[in-house]
Amino acid sequence: MPPSPIRKLVPFAEAAKKKGITVYHLNIGQPDIETPKAVMEAVRDNHIRVLEYSHSAGNESYRKKLVAYYERVGIHVNIDQIIVTILFGFLACFDPEDEVIIPEPFYANYHAFAVSTGIKVVPVNSTIEKGFALPSIAEIEKCITPRTKAILICNPNNPTGYVYTEKEMLELRELILRHNLYLFSDEAYREFCYEAKHFSAMYLKGVDDNVI
Repeated sequence: MPPSPIRKLVPFAEAAKKKGITVYHLNIGQPDIETPKAVMEAVRDNHIRVLEYSHSAGNESYRKKLVAYYERVGIHVNIDQIIVTILFGFLACFDPEDEVIIPEPFYANYHAFAVSTGIKVVPVNSTIEKGFALPSIAEIEKCITPRTKAILICNPNNPTGYVYTEKEMLELRELILRHNLYLFSDEAYREFCYEAKHFSAMYLKGVDDNVI
């Protein structure tokens, strides 16, 4: 397994602190705001008698809340369509030596998930000059080989913050249908859209068997 490039910086930071150097951490998304009192009280004042293994698909109560959440944004799913994971999706959809195309820069752990699944990440560059927008469909198409099984996007993107437009999502829809690919859309940050409107991959029509 590859080491996390984010965590690789930690020993350097610790060594600098021991020398009395002030370190400002930009390598990890650790908030400096105080944890809400209600959260801490819920942790302390719990009545769990036995800590059980959670359900392999994710806790049912959480999946039910996700169903309700998606309903509010016009996406109709049921709890049996939700598994709280990316890795299981990789394991279900890929065979060893398959390929996944990912716009770069991307979340470092995608590479670790790929390594643990035995597949190859094929990066396609997005650039700061274009605001880290989706690379052109022609550029992505150049990366497709007989081993390509999927395209993975993070929307909004970690680490760039870019929010994919409806036009870009529709272009991806045509691409995955044309080549019969999966589209993995990691939308963990969908509530962090301050100007652009978020367009979920689950709004795309006619690709229920392709979108994860």
